[in-house]
Amino acid sequence: MQDVSALLRDHQKVALGKLSDGNILWGGVGSGKSRVGLAYHLLTRDHEDLYVITTAKKRDSLDWIGEAVKFGIPRVPSEEEIRDKHMLPVDWAPDGIITVDSWNMIDKYKDVTDQFFIFDEQRLVGKGKWVKAFLKIAKHNRWIMLSATPGDSWMDYIPVFIANGFYKNRSEFKAEHVIQAPFVKYFKVERYVNVNRLVRYKNQILIHMPYPTEKIRHSVNVWCEFDEITMARISHGRWNIFEDKPIRDISDLFHQMRKVANTDPSRLRAVWELLDKHDRLIIFYNFDYELAILRTLRESEERAYAEWNGHKHEELPNSEKWIYVVQYAAGAEGWNCTETNATCFWSLTYSYKFWEQAHGRTDRINSPFKHLYYYTLRSQAAIDWAIWRSLMSKQSFQTKHFEMTDEEFVEFSYQRGR
Repeated sequence: MQDVSALLRDHQKVALGKLSDGNILWGGVGSGKSRVGLAYHLLTRDHEDLYVITTAKKRDSLDWIGEAVKFGIPRVPSEEEIRDKHMLPVDWAPDGIITVDSWNMIDKYKDVTDQFFIFDEQRLVGKGKWVKAFLKIAKHNRWIMLSATPGDSWMDYIPVFIANGFYKNRSEFKAEHVIQAPFVKYFKVERYVNVNRLVRYKNQILIHMPYPTEKIRHSVNVWCEFDEITMARISHGRWNIFEDKPIRDISDLFHQMRKVANTDPSRLRAVWELLDKHDRLIIFYNFDYELAILRTLRESEERAYAEWNGHKHEELPNSEKWIYVVQYAAGAEGWNCTETNATCFWSLTYSYKFWEQAHGRTDRINSPFKHLYYYTLRSQAAIDWAIWRSLMSKQSFQTKHFEMTDEEFVEFSYQRGR
């Protein structure tokens, strides 16, 4: 086993000293949470195997395996190696081995007992299969969680509060803390009560790991145009001009408004200008209609082009000049890039978590770049302003944010934060 202290930086050692079973290690993207998690496993294990539940991209990239090797933690041998014992890895041991899998496969491990789990990133929203599997695993194993954005609301903390024994179940939490909005078709929180107790529990399990960084983020707004006449037909006329039919509901309204702004030719021109400044550029986008436009960038003869989304899982190009097009939901987290310092956001995401995670792909401790550039393509359209205002307040965009005045939004943010 490697000397743990030699592999950790000062801010990581401080966090490690505070960490306990059932905690959430909260650190910014690129702060080195995985190393702290591995160190904690090594220092506290008692002949336990290590299971890491992470994103599919991070599992496939073998990031966790690479970090584990540095700590002397052996991996699980392949079936071929097990059949031929002479092929077993030199560091293989009967216990203490690491298994890495994705959140989509968490159900496979619900019957594992007396081992140690690291849950990489918070994926426990609602009461579905992932939450049920997590609670069963947490009941019979030691565990910690790593997250850059641990929760947008108190409801997001319910699974970890239950796993720590603060509440018996979701119903008990809601009965003690949630006032439901009246006269609504679906469950909606009007406000929370006994919040001091919630704050106490959160402070008990949340281990913050701030870290000093010499990286300098340069956030640049690149202003683009939009067709005001077409936007008015959609926003005021409630007409879907793309399919020539009435707007269905508020969600459809926002989608069509965004489409007008996000498909304006000025955005593609702006990207070509950025490519004149940067040899390597990561571009984040939301929708398939944006991807169709971005694929015209393949026409560049001097640059390699690759994608990571629901259609293609291509790795970063191995070239002097490249373009890497990434869909927020598929690739905002779970991979690192230290080969460029330039990121472009073709459109804004509704999710603050995705927004922060996307910034973290190039903001890494081991990045050779001191200056990091983030270019956001924005328009003066009302929908763009509403989403931007939410993200700058570290909140995910919600329908009610669209028609709030600035004063109302500030008051809403204050009440939510309190």
